[in-house]
Amino acid sequence: MMKFKPNQTRTYDGEGFKRRAACLCFKNEKEDEVLLVSSSRHPDQWIVPGGGMEPEEEPCGAAVREVYEEAGVKGKLGRLLGVFEHNQDRKHRTYVYILIVTETLEDWEDSVNIGRKRKWFKIEEAIRVLQSHKPVHAEYLRRLTATRNPTCSPACSPTNGNTPVSQMTDNNAPHYVCSTQGSDLVNR
Repeated sequence: MMKFKPNQTRTYDGEGFKRRAACLCFKNEKEDEVLLVSSSRHPDQWIVPGGGMEPEEEPCGAAVREVYEEAGVKGKLGRLLGVFEHNQDRKHRTYVYILIVTETLEDWEDSVNIGRKRKWFKIEEAIRVLQSHKPVHAEYLRRLTATRNPTCSPACSPTNGNTPVSQMTDNNAPHYVCSTQGSDLVNR
């Protein structure tokens, strides 16, 4: 079943990139198990929960809203892992945050409306699962393993009952450009 998005306003930045936000959701601070959700377009494939930012929405707020809608979880928002560009067919610029899950809802918006599923994966297994159909998502996890850093920046103010612990601005966030293969990155 395809996700219907009524009245959705796609937002773009000054360079024509669709503004997106996502979270790598972890079971605990060890960051060794990540939560993936089934794709709305291809229910047999797993993806990192995330989506488009709404007008006037901050990236950290959008990331928290998206994981609440798609994965049915709340948690402690951590650091901004980076800003990832995808230039293949669609120009996307995605802000990817770390979230430590503190609450898992039994039923959530996308599970009820479109039958979306969620599942915990070890990091290496998640990279393998994502690599074939969502190489940019696999790259988020590769970047995480290459940049493990437990320190955080000043607080963010997301919604949905999540506890904020950090935020980075666009200016000091690592910025990555993903190639068409999804595994080559250029750090800008």
